[in-house]
Amino acid sequence: MFDFISFIPRAVAQSVPLLLGSTGETLTQKSGNLNLGLPGVMYVGAICGVIGSFMYETNTPAGEMNALFAVGIPVLCCLAGSLLMGLLYCFLTVTLRANQNVTGLALTTFGVGFGNFFGGSLIRLTDSEVPSIALTATSSYFKATLPFAEDLGWFGQLFLNYGALTYIAIAIALICSYFLKRTRSGLNLRAVGEDPATADAAGINVTRYKYKATCVGCMIAGLGGLYYVMDYASGVWSNDAFGDRGWLAIALVIFTMWRPAVSIFASILFGGLYILYLFIPTGTNLAVKELYKMLPYLVTIVVLVVVSMRKSRENEPPAHLGLAYFREER
Repeated sequence: MFDFISFIPRAVAQSVPLLLGSTGETLTQKSGNLNLGLPGVMYVGAICGVIGSFMYETNTPAGEMNALFAVGIPVLCCLAGSLLMGLLYCFLTVTLRANQNVTGLALTTFGVGFGNFFGGSLIRLTDSEVPSIALTATSSYFKATLPFAEDLGWFGQLFLNYGALTYIAIAIALICSYFLKRTRSGLNLRAVGEDPATADAAGINVTRYKYKATCVGCMIAGLGGLYYVMDYASGVWSNDAFGDRGWLAIALVIFTMWRPAVSIFASILFGGLYILYLFIPTGTNLAVKELYKMLPYLVTIVVLVVVSMRKSRENEPPAHLGLAYFREER
């Protein structure tokens, strides 16, 4: 019998990086910026958090660590690194009007190389026998759950047995959804993504909105990388261990049709597909297990085809997505 009680919490844990990445990318794309550098941004956010955690944990005795500093330092470092990636992307694509696709792919390559370089350097500093860093003391603060969750049986295990970043990710998605639909600034942001020339003529500062949306989106996505290391991977950093979650987060934006609230459930679906092969018995047939591992990508392809065939305007991306805005042509 399929064990849903064990499967759902693991699917939720797997979904949080996807949720944070897709929420940040949705906010970015609503401004008209197509940031294909999202995997690199998440990687930089993760390694910056690891660096901050490593410096604090190695210089503080385990019994004297402060929970506020143990969580706050990695988070602030993560946000700072992700913000710099967002500023770099905006400077190249908004100020210098470089091609967004090429810039995004370059940032992905840069971000992965940046993470591997500093991750490898930290591994050498620890003289570890394995190519990884274990920040278990810091991770324990990120993974801390409500003390009474285990006493509530299946309800506590399904809904309360997660670290704080899981609930923060859900709250961020809901806040972004409300911001885009119910606030004047959200309406202005959507106008910038649809028709920046008209928005500019109406007195909306197009450059400011693009910078703010992209930088905030990168900071949100960077938290997804930090969550993966500190919570999902229990504080263990290994080079190239993040996988393709950044690309799946971009696909999730299209899957949810640019709706952050919908991405909460969609990310859990993708997270479940990502680990489904662990819960379906395949025996010794490794080929079947590999087919199950393909499910997230097969579903992504099917969804992209279906969404592309639907001609409803509300399901379309922002009209000016991926295009540079030249104010002189207005």
